[in-house]
Amino acid sequence: MLGYDWPRLHAMLTALPVALLTTAVLFELASFLLKKESLRLMSRTLLLIGVVGAAAALGAGLEAEDHIDHGPAMHAVIEEHQQLAYYTMGIFAVVAIWRLARERRMGRGERGVVLAISLAGLGVLAATGHHGGELVFEHAAGVPNDLLRAELTNRAESHHHHGGADPGEAAGDPKPDAHADSDTHADSDAGPNHTHPPGTPPHKD
Repeated sequence: MLGYDWPRLHAMLTALPVALLTTAVLFELASFLLKKESLRLMSRTLLLIGVVGAAAALGAGLEAEDHIDHGPAMHAVIEEHQQLAYYTMGIFAVVAIWRLARERRMGRGERGVVLAISLAGLGVLAATGHHGGELVFEHAAGVPNDLLRAELTNRAESHHHHGGADPGEAAGDPKPDAHADSDTHADSDAGPNHTHPPGTPPHKD
């Protein structure tokens, strides 16, 4: 699929609706506050495109679940992510249909209600994205088990060769004092009748 598997396709498609829906709500808010018709029309256009993009991202996400390695912990987060994605899609789909049917006949009060629902949808969208980020950054979603094992092995070997502490040092064993060791050998090798150069501090032989 043009070099993309389902998890990567889902990640690519997600960026579009997140940006469009967020911008649509912000434009609608500005339109409501400033009473600008041009901002309201732009908001509606972005909303409609964003809903289509959200449907595509949701479909790819559902397919991605069946194509990634995961255990029970990741599965629980996936279920929460999907549930929030359904809520996000539902809220913005309702808003889009509402605006298509009532755009030219809405009073200010009705527009305020639509705006409030849109802002709530934006909050759910943020929560959906948070769970998606948790899947990627905390559970390595989309990374096959064999690649994940290879990466962990590579990191461990890199740490050992480029900055890992000596096992003895890590355990708290001090390095032997080379100078003290040489003095000990020098004194032990000397005979009982040896003499010390002038100025040498007295010590026991």
